[in-house]
Amino acid sequence: MKTSTLIIIAVVCIVLFIAPLIMFNGHGEDDGYFGGADDAAGEAIEESGFKPWASSIWEPPSGEIESLLFALQAAIGAIIIGYFFGYWRGQKEEN
Repeated sequence: MKTSTLIIIAVVCIVLFIAPLIMFNGHGEDDGYFGGADDAAGEAIEESGFKPWASSIWEPPSGEIESLLFALQAAIGAIIIGYFFGYWRGQKEEN
């Protein structure tokens, strides 16, 4: 690639990264920004009056444990995917 093309791509990436930070400077979840789809869906379900018909078998004792288990699940998935991509690439280079 030409150097000018790489510079243009780098500038576009920097602008795409910094633009939301400038646009939403000073705003947070209290203003309704960065709330996420989970919060909106939960509120919509509560407003509808839905009563759950099943409950969890086990709930983690704290939010930290729940975050730890989620991160552990993501790490195990990344290891498995990385292993298979590495294996696939190794087989490709071997032939």
